[in-house]
Amino acid sequence: MKKWFIAIGILGFLFIVGYFVLTFYAVKFIQPYVQKAMVHGLTFSETKIGTTHLSLTGIQYEDPHLKQRFLISDEVRIYPSLLSLLTKSLWVKEIAILKPSFFFYRSREGSVVGPLVMATEQGEREGVSEDRKKKEGIQVQIDRIRIEKGSVNFEDQKVAGPPAQFKLRDLNFEMKDIRYPLIPLHSPIELRGKMNGQTREGSIHLKGWIDAKTMNLETSLKMKEIEVKTFEPYYRKRVTAEIESGLINMDSRIAVTEKRIDAPGEVDLIDLRVKKGGGMVFWIPAETLAALLERKGNQVKAKFHMKGDMANPQFNLQETFLTQMGFSFAQALGFPVKVIGEEEFQSIERLFKKKKERKK
Repeated sequence: MKKWFIAIGILGFLFIVGYFVLTFYAVKFIQPYVQKAMVHGLTFSETKIGTTHLSLTGIQYEDPHLKQRFLISDEVRIYPSLLSLLTKSLWVKEIAILKPSFFFYRSREGSVVGPLVMATEQGEREGVSEDRKKKEGIQVQIDRIRIEKGSVNFEDQKVAGPPAQFKLRDLNFEMKDIRYPLIPLHSPIELRGKMNGQTREGSIHLKGWIDAKTMNLETSLKMKEIEVKTFEPYYRKRVTAEIESGLINMDSRIAVTEKRIDAPGEVDLIDLRVKKGGGMVFWIPAETLAALLERKGNQVKAKFHMKGDMANPQFNLQETFLTQMGFSFAQALGFPVKVIGEEEFQSIERLFKKKKERKK
């Protein structure tokens, strides 16, 4: 019996040693592929070959044309699969991106600029297309991409007035089952994080799937205790009164199929307070709105349903959402709005003007 235990112990030890040896060679196997995949402007300070993963530290991406930095990260760890040694394809169990910071902005013309966009455009300029990758016979399978403790800084210059600033912190993101060259495939995704406000942090949770080939997706989006004033740059055209405070809880399901969006949901506005005096909020006088909100405990629930073709230049997602919110907001407060449209909202404004004239 003692001999059996010794034999099992030796076999177990050999198995563990063999596993780490093979994993080490799998790490060395993927190293040249990783270096070859580096785009111009993406740099790292050090490469380490571990027993289970390839480590890149001091990651930075600076667009060579704009001379702007769009990404920094403490470390990226790439864990290869042992199957990479047996096949011509590159099989990766996990890519872990630790404490990255992403920087995006939207220009006055409406173009979104960021690390993924710029790297893709650079690949196209250099002729690195999917067809070329297919000819070279490089097939990549990634079981999971994980972002840990990340952050996103987004500046929107397209809004009227000063640019809108959004800061997402403590982001944990996961995407599974990624193939390259891209094929139609539902890749599960999940994101959790916090959004910085003026006085507090709210939370964001997104979960669903995305098809990286067609960009179709189905997700649920939950936002909790996001400050209303965070979105002031977007509603300042339609809200001339001062919103003193308010928190947003939102629950929505978002589906995009062939660039057509279908997103029903509900918004719960908590502790919404409007400064009495001049100005309007979606064509409702601030004084009237403040009185109505007090009766409702400064809380309003409103439903919305956005639909439209995002490929149509005449479709504006921001304006559509604001119109939906104005419609639902007015309905929730008891106004007889039956049709979504500018004329219907302006009729509310005329109604209040007539009331003022009667009082005079």
